[in-house]
Amino acid sequence: MYPAPLVAKLNLVRNLRLIVAYEGTRYHGWQFQPGLETVEGWLRSVLAPITQTDLGLVAASRTDAGVHALGQTVNFRTPSLIAVDRLRRAANSRLPADILIRRLDEVPESFHATRDARGKLYRYTLWADPDKPPFADARYVYHYHRPFDLDRAAQAAGRLVGTHDFKSFETTGGAPRLTTVRTIHSLDLRRDGPRISIDVAGDGFLYNMVRNIVGTLLEVARGRWTPDDVSRILAACDRAAAGPTAPAQGLTLVEVYYDGL
Repeated sequence: MYPAPLVAKLNLVRNLRLIVAYEGTRYHGWQFQPGLETVEGWLRSVLAPITQTDLGLVAASRTDAGVHALGQTVNFRTPSLIAVDRLRRAANSRLPADILIRRLDEVPESFHATRDARGKLYRYTLWADPDKPPFADARYVYHYHRPFDLDRAAQAAGRLVGTHDFKSFETTGGAPRLTTVRTIHSLDLRRDGPRISIDVAGDGFLYNMVRNIVGTLLEVARGRWTPDDVSRILAACDRAAAGPTAPAQGLTLVEVYYDGL
């Protein structure tokens, strides 16, 4: 990276990367929408006056309304010479309490948060119990009232690991895709009392793919379908064959993976 005086002399533009966490409950998703509160909208409104830059933010994932993040990755370009630690602190002091820039650093000019992503890790959290979850957890979990057979769901999850056509798990209305083939590297389920965590790591995800997978696993866990039915659902390449879309509040983008960063 060039030192700040040289940046000024050469009139260079820096490429800055942010790792952002947010609670998505009150936002209309990540993407900026005029007249609506969004995560991107808040970041732009805070960072633009500090850096004196007309910002264009690039994000790894356009999370939907109600979806949370621990490791959303964002980049933007600016000629501002403000030190990254100072910029992060200044921005965090102006952001609402439910948005936090966890990390801010300078990256190569070629870095692009969307195109360079090599994979993502999502976590879906259920509270599987007739009694409602503790107040502190209520906004981050889906309260599932029915019994949940973890072994059945784990067997079904195993059918989804690997490279498949996940068209049955894509909700219509998302951005056009060249292919619906994706690779799931791991799909792990854990129970801690009534709390069920479903971690899904893959090279990329279709629109609502994780929430549709979870909705399908719920149908298996409650006994409506068998684990073997998941193979049938995959082969159908038909959204109507899979389970319902699980609610947004249980989903969190945990991490985005990049080569060498």
